[in-house]
Amino acid sequence: MLATLLLFCSLSPAQAAPAASHPTVVFMTDFGHVDDSVPICKGVMLGLAPGLRIIDLTHDVTPFNILQAARFLSGTTPYYAPGTTFVIVVDPTVGSTRRAIVAHSKRGQWFIAPDNGVLTLVDNQDGIDAAYEIQNPQWMIGSALSSTFHGRDIFSPAGAHVARGDDPSTAGPAIDLKTLVRLNIPKATVSAQGISATVIDTDGPFGNLVTNISREDFAQLGYKVGQTVHFKLAGKPLQLKFVKTFSDVPVGTPLFYIDSRGRLGLAVNQGSFAKKFDLKVPATLEIERNRQ
Repeated sequence: MLATLLLFCSLSPAQAAPAASHPTVVFMTDFGHVDDSVPICKGVMLGLAPGLRIIDLTHDVTPFNILQAARFLSGTTPYYAPGTTFVIVVDPTVGSTRRAIVAHSKRGQWFIAPDNGVLTLVDNQDGIDAAYEIQNPQWMIGSALSSTFHGRDIFSPAGAHVARGDDPSTAGPAIDLKTLVRLNIPKATVSAQGISATVIDTDGPFGNLVTNISREDFAQLGYKVGQTVHFKLAGKPLQLKFVKTFSDVPVGTPLFYIDSRGRLGLAVNQGSFAKKFDLKVPATLEIERNRQ
């Protein structure tokens, strides 16, 4: 007995008392916070997996904006561990013939989402290596599913099933990965004259413009920090300085910069570029090569 007690005391905390598992779900929707939709979905998940840890990615995706949701999702996955489950409910065609799916990435993460292209950028970044269509009624709630609230009735319970360790292959039949819906996302084109690109979104509440120009593609134009960039935005000729950060120009002044995701952005120091230039996205962006 004494020997056993001494052995127990010599163990590290992790060895002596393994920590309880707290599976993580990262939850994203375009529901907003004005009604009970988000807490209802969380209640469904917690009812099936009481130890679940639910982290809100955002519930303020612009309504019906699948590309924006795809962008937020791919920007978030690198910061979460393998085994994390992502539940995505940005579903403009809810109740239609579109599939509800469980997908697995080569990073080792799980995704419960409508098959509407929202996983396109995750697939580009990490690779999707398995997917199943959610057809099993035991992975849903209610005998009569709502045709307009699959976030509650399908995606939330399926997310809880995956997060608590249920076999995803029991959700329904395997899907041929070639049939997954993909977004047609515009790519920037570099030529002898410059770059032809697209402003694909605005950055949260600040009104910064998000482009599809990578740091590497912009570098090919030869601009250095502090130089003036000549370009056309939505067909209108403009010129702005390329700087490292917002405060490198006076308050209220527009600028080019490389954003935190490694893309070229347009902003106004302590202001909104989108409002200042009354810009709606998507918009064309053409940047000349540096002639300085």
